[in-house]
Amino acid sequence: MDEVTLENLSKTSRDSFNRGFTALERGNIDYAIEMLTACVEESPRFVRAWKFLRAAEVKRARKKAVSNLTRSIDTGVKMPTYLSAMTLLKSGKHQAAMMLAEKLLRDYPENPKYAKLFAEAAAAFELPEVAILTLETVRDSNPDDISVLSWLGVLYQKSGRMRSARECFERLCEISPNDPSALKQLKDVLALDSMSNDGWEKNADKGGTFRDMLKDSEEAALLEQGAKSAKSDTGLETLIADMKQKVEAEPNNINYRRGLANMYLQKRAFEEAITILEEAVALNPGDPELERTLGNARARFFESRIEERRQKGDEAGAVELENELLQFRFDDLQSKVERYPNDLQLRYDWGVMLYENDYINEAIQQFQLAQRSAKNRVLSLYYMGICFRAKKQYDIACRQLETALTSLPIMDANKKKVLYELGEISGLMGDAKKAADYFMQIYQSDIAYLDVATRIEEFYQQEPTAE
Repeated sequence: MDEVTLENLSKTSRDSFNRGFTALERGNIDYAIEMLTACVEESPRFVRAWKFLRAAEVKRARKKAVSNLTRSIDTGVKMPTYLSAMTLLKSGKHQAAMMLAEKLLRDYPENPKYAKLFAEAAAAFELPEVAILTLETVRDSNPDDISVLSWLGVLYQKSGRMRSARECFERLCEISPNDPSALKQLKDVLALDSMSNDGWEKNADKGGTFRDMLKDSEEAALLEQGAKSAKSDTGLETLIADMKQKVEAEPNNINYRRGLANMYLQKRAFEEAITILEEAVALNPGDPELERTLGNARARFFESRIEERRQKGDEAGAVELENELLQFRFDDLQSKVERYPNDLQLRYDWGVMLYENDYINEAIQQFQLAQRSAKNRVLSLYYMGICFRAKKQYDIACRQLETALTSLPIMDANKKKVLYELGEISGLMGDAKKAADYFMQIYQSDIAYLDVATRIEEFYQQEPTAE
């Protein structure tokens, strides 16, 4: 169906759009979302309104610091809405499904699950551009989400945007080089892209075949072989050889080097993977993700050598390598924190490692910084609590744990850990009644958690009986 333009809008929709656009320009995000939502509800085929609405939603979402816990709770609360939208979609009520999915995206516009549901409904409602812009929004924050890339590639292909489709499928093949379906999708879109550029009819007149329509017949052979035997050692070797050629042709392309390293890791060729990643880091210094991948590759190499020693019966050699691995992880993480002092995830990881190695004061300092991150705030407070407990500063430990407790509305694993620690510390402070109160909260939810049942029974046995 034809896209609606501003000139074709009803007066009500045009007013809503203009008010929403003006509010967005002035930074009044909530009102902008309200007005633009009213516009798309009345005129769902007005694509411009969807573009500004999605931009406003993303802007608002990124300004809010939503913890993983809150996000998890919201996911449960929104599940009935999600299931209702799925039901509407399956029953062919595409517009209704799309608008219900939009309600899910309003607070979480970069949620892959909600975006895919919305995109499926929008595409079925013949609004592929709206589906694409929604998935593009998610891809920007989840660049390696396989299902989002696959969906986007298909939509690009159906919309005639072959270059964009090709880029999606190329990225898919880099992430999952052994996936035959991704290889087939790439092969197909390369063929279609070539036909659109060179002309199928022109090639057919010369007696050409479908295979000839690929710009590079060697690439066609590679893709066909990969689709058939990617899971075999031979298939992986072929893919490695091809990726090495790409690296040689474009030595500064970090993605090619990253892809080649991933293939080497799949092959368990750890030394080759480490060499490639070291070259990538040298070309692109200051990339924490690359350095994290390199660190993981080195750790896996240690683990493989430890496994080899044990298989040979060399337990002493295995233990020696395990100690070397622990030292490597310690030194590697310390150097990363020094290079990326503002990375709060690294601060948290470093704090845990320092605590596990009995550097208590140093660990506290890291957790005090790491708690600024919504993602690790609760666990940072928990670790600060057990660090202060180790220093026998029980009152300070309790304050940290009680602060953590205020962010834990449901009885999950983290809340049990915090309550148990508060019970332990209360006991150390000589307050048996308060300790029992903390253990009782766990007991009423999970009687089998650690030794809370025994502790509660002991408490009641010690309580004086009323005469």
